Amino acid sequence: MIVSPAFAGKHYAVLGLARSGLATVEALSASGAKITAWDTREDARAAVRHLATIADPTEINLAGFDGIVVSPGVPLNRHPITGRAAAAGVPIIGDIELFALARPDLPVHKVVGITGTNGKSTTTALVAHIVRNAGRPVRMAGNIGLPIMGQNPLGPGGVYVLELSSYQIDLTRSLDCDIAALLNLSPDHLDRYSGFAAYIASKARLFAMQSSGHARIIAVDGPETTRLADTIDGVRRVRAAETGDQSHWPALQGPHNAQNIAVALAIADALGIRRSSAEAALASFAGLPHRMELVGEASGVLFVNDSKATNAASAAPALAAWPPMPNPRIHWIVGGIAKEDGLGECGDWIGHVARAYTIGESGAMFAAALNGRVAVEECEMLGTAVKHAIDRARPGDVVLLSPACASFDQFKDYEARGDAFRALTVSLAPGARPVAPR
Repeated sequence: MIVSPAFAGKHYAVLGLARSGLATVEALSASGAKITAWDTREDARAAVRHLATIADPTEINLAGFDGIVVSPGVPLNRHPITGRAAAAGVPIIGDIELFALARPDLPVHKVVGITGTNGKSTTTALVAHIVRNAGRPVRMAGNIGLPIMGQNPLGPGGVYVLELSSYQIDLTRSLDCDIAALLNLSPDHLDRYSGFAAYIASKARLFAMQSSGHARIIAVDGPETTRLADTIDGVRRVRAAETGDQSHWPALQGPHNAQNIAVALAIADALGIRRSSAEAALASFAGLPHRMELVGEASGVLFVNDSKATNAASAAPALAAWPPMPNPRIHWIVGGIAKEDGLGECGDWIGHVARAYTIGESGAMFAAALNGRVAVEECEMLGTAVKHAIDRARPGDVVLLSPACASFDQFKDYEARGDAFRALTVSLAPGARPVAPR
């Protein structure tokens, strides 16, 4: 874990004791801090009782606390902790801010921060793979992998690659990334912000926290990122079109991955990694679960798990990845809890869809939006949709779970939804076998 004298003798409240909260309590305790911890779950409270005072920070006097560490999932725009902390003059922070405060005590290192609406996880994992392939020590954390405070610090010359959501940036005050990168911007999480402009401003804070001279990289493939780049000094602008032929990089197909590659290569360059080394790493990158993940093949039909596509902007690149040859090939499973009305950016690629199968709470909305443009079956349940897609698909077709929606109407998270799709593929598709990414 990361231990720092910066926390010794200070008093922190930790609200939420899932993985990151538990790692935070353990790291702060080992650093000599006083801790007050809370979670609504009794078992979570019991796990830290030997390290912390158990009390709900929304019900105690917060005067004298040095910070309140909350999970990024805590909705600051409507949670009572926000007003209580403001009244006491205590900052609300996250574990990324604790890492930032501990950095002066760590061996000399670099920090790469990657944000954007879509593609963060793939790009973060890709950059970590490139760094590792170049023979440099690397840790991957933030919105991916293990909690940063629970990981052992790197030795001299190491690189921390952080995937940062807008929620995590909101909880961070002093993270001075050596390299900060923004992939794209589209409306998302608007239940937490007053509007799209406020969401963009949250992302932009990643650059505002940087020191002069540190690298700033923005993919200017869209109008929002282009306008933002115009307001920030020293930005290196990259474009997906710069990537060129992707055929040598099997797990990085499709236009969305062209942008991920362009940003990753720019980061590698800023880290001083040779282009030849970076491109060799692209060829060996295996991809991520639940993001354009090829989970099986049966009778010439591919089954693709893109469950991480929880909004239309994220699902659209998956639809774009399989153009008609000459007929539409995609059997699209779509639905869940929609974050916007209508098809959004997916509407541009409906010509690639042979048939759609709607599921979940928003199934009727998607069926209405697709009616007259493509054949639609309202299935409600994922298992029904997979079975019907298998019955309809022909050799050369693709059964694609890219829901463009959150999963919480039927599954605990997008990972559970993707795991269910993988299991259904194996159980329902005759002779289904795993395939390597292509």
